[in-house]
Amino acid sequence: MALDPFLLSILVCPKCKGTLTEVHDPEGLACTSCRLLYPIHEDIPVMLVEEALPLQQSIKG
Repeated sequence: MALDPFLLSILVCPKCKGTLTEVHDPEGLACTSCRLLYPIHEDIPVMLVEEALPLQQSIKG
């Protein structure tokens, strides 16, 4: 499920305050600056640096 465009426009990376991009495989919000993926569980983004996953180069969005 896609996030609300308004929500996506106000969310930033909690680590660097950079722009996030929605990706779909795996589902999450990607910060290309920090190379982190913030997962989305049950349509809720988990915006904790401790829960972020390493962003793989193969993820395109």
